[in-house]
Amino acid sequence: MKLLVAAHASEFVAFEAEIPGFDRLLTGVGKIPAAYALTRALCEGEYDEIVVVGTAGAIDPALEGGIYDIAAAVQHDVKGLDGTFGEHVWLPSRVDIASEGVVIATGDHFVDDAEAVALIRDLDARMVDMESYALAWVAQQFGVPIRILRAVSDRAQGGATELWDDVVERCSHELRAKLRELYGV
Repeated sequence: MKLLVAAHASEFVAFEAEIPGFDRLLTGVGKIPAAYALTRALCEGEYDEIVVVGTAGAIDPALEGGIYDIAAAVQHDVKGLDGTFGEHVWLPSRVDIASEGVVIATGDHFVDDAEAVALIRDLDARMVDMESYALAWVAQQFGVPIRILRAVSDRAQGGATELWDDVVERCSHELRAKLRELYGV
C-alpha cells in the first residue's frame, strides 16, 4: 500500500476519495503539521512508498510551469548557531530523496517577494513550499521511500498568495494526471 499525501484540501480536489492501492493523508499546511501527520500515519500503518502531491512556487526563472519531481529539500527559514542561513542547529541542511529532480526550499511562510526569493536561490533551490523538507526527513527516519511531486502554482513574487487560490485546482488536475501516468491508477 502507498500513502498519498497533500497538505491542503484544495490540492486533492481532482483526486477521487478512493484510489486503488493508496491510502490518503491530508497533513495541514507547514512543517510541523506535516511532520506530525506523517509520523502518526507511519506509526499506524505500513507503506511501501509515500507519494506527496501539491503546489510550489518556482523561484528559478528558467523553471517552466508543470509538474516536477523533487530530488532534495532544504530549509529556508532556519539559521545555524553561527547565523548561517539555511543551516539548522540539529537537522541536516539538505535531505536527498531522489537522484533526479529539483531542489526545493521549505519554510513556514508563503514566499511572495523578490527579496526573499534572492536569498533562497543562494541555497541552490529552484522551488519553494511549506512541507517537503519535513515530509522527506520523517520518511527517512522511518525508512520509507518518498516521492514528492510539485506543480508550479506561482513565481513566489508579489501577489503569489492570491494567485495560488486561483490556480490550485488546475494544479490538482495536473497532479492527478501525473499520478495516473506514473502509477496507472
